[in-house]
Amino acid sequence: MSDALVAVEAAGTDLSVPAASGARLFWRRLRTRRAALAAAAVVALLVLIALAAPLLTALEGQDPTTYHPSLVDSARGGVPIGPLGGISAEHWFGVEPQTGRDLFARMVYGARVSLGVALAATVVQVTIGVTIGVAAALGNRWVDQLLSRVTDIIVSLPLMIMALALLAIVPTSFPRPILVAFVIGLIAWGNLAKIVRAQALGLKGLDYVAAARLSGWGAVSVARRELLPGLAAPVITYAALLVPTNISTEAALSFLGVGVKPPTPSWGQMITSADIWYQSAPQYLLFPAGALFVTVLALTVLGDGVRTALDPRAASRLRIGTGRRSARKAAARKAAATQAAATQASATQASAKQAGTTEEGTP
Repeated sequence: MSDALVAVEAAGTDLSVPAASGARLFWRRLRTRRAALAAAAVVALLVLIALAAPLLTALEGQDPTTYHPSLVDSARGGVPIGPLGGISAEHWFGVEPQTGRDLFARMVYGARVSLGVALAATVVQVTIGVTIGVAAALGNRWVDQLLSRVTDIIVSLPLMIMALALLAIVPTSFPRPILVAFVIGLIAWGNLAKIVRAQALGLKGLDYVAAARLSGWGAVSVARRELLPGLAAPVITYAALLVPTNISTEAALSFLGVGVKPPTPSWGQMITSADIWYQSAPQYLLFPAGALFVTVLALTVLGDGVRTALDPRAASRLRIGTGRRSARKAAARKAAATQAAATQASATQASAKQAGTTEEGTP
């Protein structure tokens, strides 16, 4: 709240909302969405698995890079020996075809790459998108036009083609996960910038922002103290929905062969290698594909829950875990009670009218 409105608050108009109460209100709304809470638990478990990958592989006694040629049948082209792809007490998910590398170790380390790349790309997108959007909203007409046209160009660029081109020309010595995250973030910030600009233009016309600008504050101070707090809800909402999109993009790039390079494990890379093994060793495809599906689904459900908790006026796109059935039942009960009250009131009025007529006819 700008200093220019201190007098208004002193006059008895409280325009500020404590951050703690806003957080409690958000949590109260989010708790009513059971699907979002379940998705948050799944996401937390996946993050915990990714962080604890060295501990889990040490507990199993394996690592993601050691070859075990004795565990594959070279006469059959490298198919794992044993039932279910070589699943045993030493190899919980079996082994990789041809190489014999432990599949469980590569799965948990692949979670690190997939989640890390997605989160890093989201941070890059949010940083660039918020900066460009706020600068366009606070700048003059020429600055707004220039940044808006640049944003339109970025939005129109095909993400996969541009990422393929950029990743193909960078030397392989550069750390590939960092490069993939940077490329995704550098190309896919346009939509967020448009959302931020539109929201910032709406906030720019409010009294407290105008008062801050008339008080002589610079553009940076206005953006940091007045606009960014109001932009937190839409930015957090969109960022939560960007993470599953970035996971899918990283998997697609690895599937096309320009993402994370071996021996670094990645779910997309494992799916790519499994295209010729899905019949003889189906677990090599099912485990990474299933993990990718569960991760994207959980993040999507969580993002939708965060969006509806931050903005209750926005309808949820999900039909489970949002209390819609309970809300419909409550609305039906309220309508029935209203109709019963109206019927009773009509009956009472009719009885009173009939009683009055009888009294008039009595001598």
